[in-house]
Amino acid sequence: MGIPDGIGVVDLLMGLPNRDRRWWATAMAGTLRDEDSRTGMTHPAGYMFKDLPEMERTDSSAEDLLREMDRFGVEKALIPVSFEDPDTLDAVRRHPDRLLGSFQVDPTDVMAGVRGLRRAREDAGVLAATFFPCGCTPPVPIDDRLAYPLYATCVDLGLPVFVNAGIPGPRVPAAAQEVMRFDRVCYDFPELTVVLRHGGEPWCDLAVKLMLKWPGLHWSSSAFAPKHYPRAIVDYANTRGADKIMYAGYFPYGLTLDRIFAELPGVGFKDEVWPKFLRTNALRVLGL
Repeated sequence: MGIPDGIGVVDLLMGLPNRDRRWWATAMAGTLRDEDSRTGMTHPAGYMFKDLPEMERTDSSAEDLLREMDRFGVEKALIPVSFEDPDTLDAVRRHPDRLLGSFQVDPTDVMAGVRGLRRAREDAGVLAATFFPCGCTPPVPIDDRLAYPLYATCVDLGLPVFVNAGIPGPRVPAAAQEVMRFDRVCYDFPELTVVLRHGGEPWCDLAVKLMLKWPGLHWSSSAFAPKHYPRAIVDYANTRGADKIMYAGYFPYGLTLDRIFAELPGVGFKDEVWPKFLRTNALRVLGL
């Protein structure tokens, strides 16, 4: 059967184009050191991505995103929202059935992060928190005490948290995102739903072991072209992990939907895995 038609895909990482394509260089200025990152690349992992989507922010960006979603049968998309970017808040408020908000928390300012997440839930109805350990200045490891109020707040609000895992694309140290760090977090927060974002390489075998161990731990495919999905994850999905893996596309940040959906049929999931990977697991994790 392969990929079923008309399934109503749920994409766990889309977004409006950034107004400043090098926003990340400013945000990470305190940790970036190589000259190419500081002044040259238009993507924080530009040495890995080719043929980046070319989209500019306009007054119709939300509607443009919906049209792209419609072209590929994407019913809903999780997009980042920020109080510093009113367009993102407006997009989820005008299209609540299609565009679902996520809110990034920076644990370096503990109470500001917790209050920001609570406000985002109350004012914008966000359905998830996100956390980029190596993107903080200084980095905040996955299992650091500074992140624990974020996790506790997610449990309190009933929100999943999407956490960047594995070697980061930006040229910063990777230790904060070592996958083994999830072991302690899942132990300390058994009620927490955690989703590994951006693959977790090179610790995918370890990620599989931890997902087998911890009911609340999941994996999403963001920032990976389908032909590069880790073999350990595909094998896990086809055996014991069909309920733990979820689709996330990374458009328009690094991959086009044309490329993603052209490559997806070659992934090699069993027929019964596709509906879970493309839709039902995400709906469950987001509480929908």
